[in-house]
Amino acid sequence: MGIQLTSLVEGSEITLEDLFGKKIAIDSFNWLYQFLSIIRQADGAPLMDSRGRTTSHLSGLYYRTIKLLEAGVEPVYVFDGEPPEFKKKITEQRRNVRAEAMKEWTKALERKDYVSAKKYAQRAVTLTGEMIEQSKELLEALGVPALQAPSEGEAMCSTMAKQGDVYAVATQDYDSLLFGAPYLVRNLSITGRKKRGSEYVIVKPEMLVLNDILKKLGISRNQLIIIGMLIGTDYNPGGVAGFGPKRALETVKEKQSLEEVLKEVSWESEVPAEDIYNFFRTPQEAGYNIKSGEIDEEKIKKIMCDEHDFSEERVMSGLKKLIEAKSKDQKSLSKWF
Repeated sequence: MGIQLTSLVEGSEITLEDLFGKKIAIDSFNWLYQFLSIIRQADGAPLMDSRGRTTSHLSGLYYRTIKLLEAGVEPVYVFDGEPPEFKKKITEQRRNVRAEAMKEWTKALERKDYVSAKKYAQRAVTLTGEMIEQSKELLEALGVPALQAPSEGEAMCSTMAKQGDVYAVATQDYDSLLFGAPYLVRNLSITGRKKRGSEYVIVKPEMLVLNDILKKLGISRNQLIIIGMLIGTDYNPGGVAGFGPKRALETVKEKQSLEEVLKEVSWESEVPAEDIYNFFRTPQEAGYNIKSGEIDEEKIKKIMCDEHDFSEERVMSGLKKLIEAKSKDQKSLSKWF
């Protein structure tokens, strides 16, 4: 879900070419949930292979990764580990919401209301352990780094960006700004012509720069974290009663510190405010090694075509473009030596 900062922060439109040669840390779960939600049939059913196994995540991951690599972008996928203890209750609540959406999806299908069916199906999206392992296996075959975070993937992505090991974090959520990522790229997973309602719109990537946002708002990163907490985070959904983005901003400018803010508000979350605040300020440390591998054509064909029934012609066509693009990059690089 993430923190709703849309009315306070503003990004600038960019192109894939602007990210040429840059490493981008990708919040894998965020992207996989998008693929599972968006890549669906008219009645809401996901893409499936001949054995009835969902393949929407593999389709999105494969073709989007190739698109990035073709453009000279270096993706580094980061997968979530164990959520913090204080998020487990929220996770359980979301699981119940998905289960209820699944029931409504079935009812909509029975009455042949396919518009409602697709809506409920998108709310019922579940990312399984099997899907995660399939995704990692595919990335390995593509030669793309797939790192395991100890806790929240977005937190590790942000740490990597703060340390300069990657340029930016790619996710739809604004949380990475609170975690301290200097650059956030949104819409990198869903660029292009997309249908929204009855109309088509062009979705383009946008870049948000943390320092520019803080300067424009006249606050520190610590104050931005407090704003997020007042509005509501994944760890205290709903935030503090009566607080929207505008009032939260006014409050942190007046009170400045968490201690002073808490004197003025009624914090009703079961999770102590200090725990959430410190979790954003100092994410759990993790060791990592960003290392790309070689493209394994046979393994890609086995995963996509033999195992999951994707069109061999289309899969190999995409792969051919990638190999040609990488070859051109290597030739261009060699001119400098």
